[in-house]
Amino acid sequence: MLPLEQIIAFLAVAVALTLMPGPDILFVAAQSVSRSARSGIAVALGLCTGLIVHTSLAAGGISAVVLSSPVAFRLVKALGALYLLYLAWKAVSGIRRNDGGETAASPATPQPAAGAAETAGERLPALYRRGILMSTLNPKVSLFFLALLPQFVTPAAGSVPLQMIQLGALFMAQALAVFTVVALLAGRIGRSLMNRSPKWTARFAVAEAVIYAGLAVNLLLTGN
Repeated sequence: MLPLEQIIAFLAVAVALTLMPGPDILFVAAQSVSRSARSGIAVALGLCTGLIVHTSLAAGGISAVVLSSPVAFRLVKALGALYLLYLAWKAVSGIRRNDGGETAASPATPQPAAGAAETAGERLPALYRRGILMSTLNPKVSLFFLALLPQFVTPAAGSVPLQMIQLGALFMAQALAVFTVVALLAGRIGRSLMNRSPKWTARFAVAEAVIYAGLAVNLLLTGN
């Protein structure tokens, strides 16, 4: 078991890093605003599940071996960027489908309530899987864990791999808690805006596509 002082110090750093504007928190916020808080939480669960892979690889030293290979690093990076661009394309396609439906519909047709997109479109399990893929296909997460976890490992406290697994589990727990709060707040904002005007649905979809494309470019620009 990790010493209490070690746990407190690690959680303080982990929470601060999780709250910083980054790809994961932006992703959760975008899903929550454009769909619903439940959608954002489903994505957050997927992102945190993906951290199990990175923690295991870091604890076993496999991440260091893989990331030391320029070919392997570029391959994972390219796959992650392609997936993000695919999500951007899906968001734009959704705008076109919605525009077509609104044109054909009668003006008196009631607009769907905020959060209905998760019922009419993607289900929560699909969003959960999306979060897992986004996390596991991002080599920057492996780099982050390789840089962060060893700083809080104390050889005198026992097995180093076991300590890294425990630290990874702590990071996942606090990340899920932070992302849940963000999802709930962003979901409320999204509901409020979409209740004022249905045009916000298309605007959120555009913002979502821009975020995906921006994350893809950011990932591609990551150096070895």
